[in-house]
Amino acid sequence: MRRKLLLFTSLVLLFVLPTIGSYYKWKNLPGGTRPIINRHGDTTGTYFQWAGMPPGYGDFPAQKVLEDAPFNQTYFILASVVCFFVLIFFLFPKFFGFKKPPALTGTKKITTAYPAWFVPSIVVLVVSWFFMWGRFDVVQPLDHFTFVPLWWGFIFLLDAIVYKRNGGVSLMSSRSTTMKIMAVTSAASWFVFEFLNFFVLENWYYPNNRIFSNFGNISWQLLSYTTVLPALFEWYWLLRTFHSFRHRYSYGPKINFSKTTLYLLLGFGLSLSFFMAIYPEQLFWALWLGLIPALVPAMALSRYWNPFTPIGTRGDWSPMLLIALSTLFNGFLWEFWNFGSEWFHADRPTNPNYWRYSVPYVDKFHIFSEMPVLGYFGYLFFGVGCWVLWGTVAHLVGFNPAVHDHDKTEEVSPVKIPVTSLTDIKSTDETEVTA
Repeated sequence: MRRKLLLFTSLVLLFVLPTIGSYYKWKNLPGGTRPIINRHGDTTGTYFQWAGMPPGYGDFPAQKVLEDAPFNQTYFILASVVCFFVLIFFLFPKFFGFKKPPALTGTKKITTAYPAWFVPSIVVLVVSWFFMWGRFDVVQPLDHFTFVPLWWGFIFLLDAIVYKRNGGVSLMSSRSTTMKIMAVTSAASWFVFEFLNFFVLENWYYPNNRIFSNFGNISWQLLSYTTVLPALFEWYWLLRTFHSFRHRYSYGPKINFSKTTLYLLLGFGLSLSFFMAIYPEQLFWALWLGLIPALVPAMALSRYWNPFTPIGTRGDWSPMLLIALSTLFNGFLWEFWNFGSEWFHADRPTNPNYWRYSVPYVDKFHIFSEMPVLGYFGYLFFGVGCWVLWGTVAHLVGFNPAVHDHDKTEEVSPVKIPVTSLTDIKSTDETEVTA
């Protein structure tokens, strides 16, 4: 129990510190019903203002009640430089000390047929997609309920492809219980991001909030959120079936931090969650990055495995970087299907899950989506944060956080080793390292 205390405390502080920071910023803002006024000065609705909380707090699904700061060229250029550096890191890892993986030799390919759920998953995906974008009167109001079957159809399709490529082994076929727990955890985890979204003044919001009642919105969104983690980890499985992805980041530099450094990183991560609420426009990006320095050091200090653990043990960056890429690939489909659900019939909103973005300073250059182009880089950090949340819940509740059959997540025995050498991942084509 003592071992879990630091991790549990850090998780609780992620909720408490933004609330305190928000009260400091908005303490003079009285409560009551207020009008929603757009940038043209027109009143578009009303919202209930909680005293001492940010505008729009508690309104679910989130609604945009204040206009963001306008585009800022300096901020955009600085953010672009950071994104360019991240892009170079992914494309040219050798510039950062990564070694070329050895050539694949002596591998016998196993021929496996597609599983039974391959064709049904395609049918469910295509039909749901067709009705989500089509707006056919004959199926109304069933087209309100296309988001969940569309995404679960896609998840099953990804799993079927993995099953085919991986010799009859996939997340659903080998870890069906994990998948069920993952869906439940996913629903709860996304509410963490929805809660933190209030403190950055709704960087995303849901304009079609009147399709369902309040209870209907909560129930449907809760069901919709079950798809987030399963989709990401299915992509992770898929990328690991490709040798070029599986080993691309496996031979990188080892990085270990002292106990003091981990505590400093923990303090930095928790501070971000506090100041994010005080400076919601300047630090809006902390919503996506803050979970990592707030929870990963706590996991390391508590000797729990996390996606950064293999970096310290043997320079294997694959778990962290592959889940980041998985989320980016999935993010393109999130944005693609979301954009199309409203674009063709904007006058007839039928998708209650449809979201828009309202991001300060960098909301520029939209490519067939509601997401500004720099926002896609946020998916890389979001994916890592999702795995960190999954691991946090797993360690606190007490179930196995392993998500891949060829990965082994073990706790580190309490011996005098660097605190970041927590555990190791063992795959079928790698040698196990023990502390």
